Formats: sequence, C-alpha cells, structure tokens
Amino acid sequence: MTSAPLAAHYSRFRVAERLLLTGHSHQAWPDIAREGVLEAWDDAALDLGRKWDRAAAKAERLRDGVRVLVGDPIADVALGGSAHELLVRFLSALDLCARPRLVTTDAEFDSARRQLDRLADAGLEVVRVPATPVDSLAERVAAAVDDRTAAVVVSSVLYETSLVVPGLAAVAAACERTGTELLVDAYHQLGVLPLDVGTDGLDEAWILGGGYKYLQLGEGNCFLRIPPHASGLQPVVTGWFAHDGDRFAGSTYDPTSHYRAARVLDFFDEQGLAPPVLRAVSQRQRGLLTAAFDALDLPDDLVTRDRATPAEGFGGFLALRSPRAAELRAALAGRGVQADHRGQHLRLGPAPYLSDEQLAEAMALLGEVAAGLR
Repeated sequence: MTSAPLAAHYSRFRVAERLLLTGHSHQAWPDIAREGVLEAWDDAALDLGRKWDRAAAKAERLRDGVRVLVGDPIADVALGGSAHELLVRFLSALDLCARPRLVTTDAEFDSARRQLDRLADAGLEVVRVPATPVDSLAERVAAAVDDRTAAVVVSSVLYETSLVVPGLAAVAAACERTGTELLVDAYHQLGVLPLDVGTDGLDEAWILGGGYKYLQLGEGNCFLRIPPHASGLQPVVTGWFAHDGDRFAGSTYDPTSHYRAARVLDFFDEQGLAPPVLRAVSQRQRGLLTAAFDALDLPDDLVTRDRATPAEGFGGFLALRSPRAAELRAALAGRGVQADHRGQHLRLGPAPYLSDEQLAEAMALLGEVAAGLR
C-alpha cells in the first residue's frame, strides 16, 4: 500500500496501514499531538496550581487558530469542552420570555436537535424548516424569521449528506432586520471548506465549531466565535472563570486538550495546511471516491449518490444513500474499512494523510461487499 506524504507524521495511528475513511467524524492525530499531552502532564508536575498560566497560553493559541479559520483576526472566542456546552451558554443569553421562538432546520446534528426538542417540550416555539431542497433552504429559513424569533440555529454544511447550505447571508440579513441572533454550526465546514465571516456575509453571526473532526485537534476543543454586537449579552449558564471577563467561559477544566490543539495547529502551519489547501485536497480526494464509486456501476436501489449537486456543493465526505446503509457499513468494517452511517446514508470521509491507492482500495471493497448483499 502506497503512503501519502503526510502519513509518516501519523505513525501512532498507523494511517498507512489502515483504511480510515473516518475523516468526517474522527481524523487521526499527528504524532506531535502526543507531545502536547506529555507537556501538559509535565507542566502540572512542575508548577501544580500555577500551571494555569502556561495553560492559558495554549488556550490562546487555540483561539488564534479559530480566528484564522473563521477569517476574523480580532474575534472574541469562547472555548468549551463540547459544542453542546457552548450552544447551551448561547441559548441561555437569549431573552426567551420576550421572544419565545427559535428557528432551525430538520437536519441539524443530534446535540442541537435534541436540545431544541427539549426546549419545545418546555413550551418554546421551535420552527423546523425542511432541509430539502438545500438550494432554497436559506431563503426559507430567512422567511421564517420574525420579531418573536430569539435565534436561528442552522448548519453551514449538513452533517448527514455533506451538502453545503448556500446563501446564509440572506439569513443573516433577516436576523439583522428583526434583531434575531444567528448561530451557524460550522463543525462540518471548518477544515475542509474555507470560511470568512466578512466575505460570507456572516459578520454578525455566532460561529460554532470544534476540533474533533477535520481539524485533528481531538476532544475537548470546541469554540464559539462571538459577534461584535453581542458584547452586552450575558449568559445565564456561566462558570466561575467568567469573572475574568470571558462571560461565556466555563469552570475548571482539563487543559490537556488545549496543549494537544496547540501542537496540532503549529503542525498544520508547518505543513502548509491552510484552509484553501485543505479544501483543494478534500475536493480532489472526494472526487476520486466519487469516480471510483461510479465505476462500480452498482444498482441505484441498493446504493446511489447525489448526482445533481455539483462537486463544489459538498463538504468533506461522500454520502451514499442506501436502504441498507447499516449493513454496508458493518460489512466494510469486516473488510478493514472504517466508515459510518447516519440513517440511510453511508458516509465515507477521506483525509489528507490517505493515499490515492487507499481510497481506490476502499471503494473496491465497497463493490465487493455490495455484491455480497445483492
């Protein structure tokens, strides 16, 4: 098996030996990340409680990385252990008594979906706009915003299908007209599709994301870009760290994740893995997977893909639609291909450390397991 040039930097994850099509859910960590974990341990051993000054520098390195990712060099960035944690703090800053209405889509990730479902159970009005067709989604979300709407929660790339949601600037404009907050879940965008809040018309949007997937930062590295107009908003859910001025901060946490993130962000810089480069790599690899899948010529009633959307309309993974997606995923796992599925979508996620040969081999194995199910 031929290795990609980057594979040597991921020896502990053995990326050259395994078919890891998990780039959309859990990318491998570069070996340098382990040194960050050890550095966190050493700092704790050296300084005990005084380690927090060193940890604060790692947290700021993560914030700097987020500022680059969202195209906002002076962004106010809150950090959290999970995207859900930050979503809850955001929701707690809203005046839900005066504006008891939230607008979202029916294609949000489970952490947001479940939380909004519970708020609906508690009596809030939660409007779920159908995500299909995606070309008009932003327009329809914008139309659903009114003066009673406290916030819109919408993804920039849909987690199940990898479809990019176009035209979110229209949603931002509707929110600005009505005094509504806009939170964009960019978890499936950052690391495979460049974001610039100014160019994209999202200057006043909250941007939620995390490092568990494409950014290779691992768990515990989620973040919330706070828009300039929100300087006066105070979350009800807040931790004791907030007395230092970061009102969206939590409380005592394990800083190891930030040490790991700082090392990985530096590694990305050293390797030239800037957002435009990552997008080019992602599109090329997804294109290889797509072409290899089409060459299998499998029956559409078994497994197919979206052929109407152009390549630039997708994020970082290939979603294949099949009523037997779970069986295909399990059969692939039995042949050494790690992937996953969501509902009727088998999700295949490449990553920069994979070679063309590995992608071709994985797709050939899909053809074999699909033949076994026919």
